[in-house]
Amino acid sequence: MTTVPASFFARSPLTVAPELLGKLLVHEYGGQRLVGRIVETEAYMQDDEAFIGWGIYDATSGLIRPEGRGKDLFGPPGRAYIYKVYRVHWLLNIVTEAEGRGSAVLIRALEPVAGLTAMYGRREAAKRDRDLCNGPGKLTQALAIDRELHAHPLDQPPLWAADDGFVPERIATTTRIGLSHGIEAPWRYVIDGHPHVSPGVPSDVAHARRRQRKNA
Repeated sequence: MTTVPASFFARSPLTVAPELLGKLLVHEYGGQRLVGRIVETEAYMQDDEAFIGWGIYDATSGLIRPEGRGKDLFGPPGRAYIYKVYRVHWLLNIVTEAEGRGSAVLIRALEPVAGLTAMYGRREAAKRDRDLCNGPGKLTQALAIDRELHAHPLDQPPLWAADDGFVPERIATTTRIGLSHGIEAPWRYVIDGHPHVSPGVPSDVAHARRRQRKNA
């Protein structure tokens, strides 16, 4: 198992997101090593309305406002960007591209590989292995990832990305999940058919269903 270097992330998230599939996320925590294989990712770019840094970047001038929760998304590649949604769930993103350009990859689901007993202790709602990390908020809870690891370089302990040589046979793409903007972009990547992928409905499908119900 080798550490994924920061240079891996210094590229477009549309390249990094699919290439992260099959890599390992490792967290040394509480004297244990918690490990999950990445099976689902989403890409976000600075000119994308769904990007959490949207609004602090001015496309006309190219200037970045030095405030707001998204400013660290314009920092060095390979850093963790961790924020909370619904005041409950921490989400793990990895900053991509060169410093000064905003983009990231959201880690959406993992296959638990090591430290499962500890993961079950942190995820009391989980009834089976596939329930431990099949969602972005679930995986951070299972692997004890929170704001303390924000801006941590993911080529260094205690949290890092690793490569054990695993290569997915097939990768599928869909639109991203849970969005009201940027719903048509096919920037969600999954290991095709993997049982640990999150159960969410792609945004374009969800919006089409809502329109159908409204017009019924």
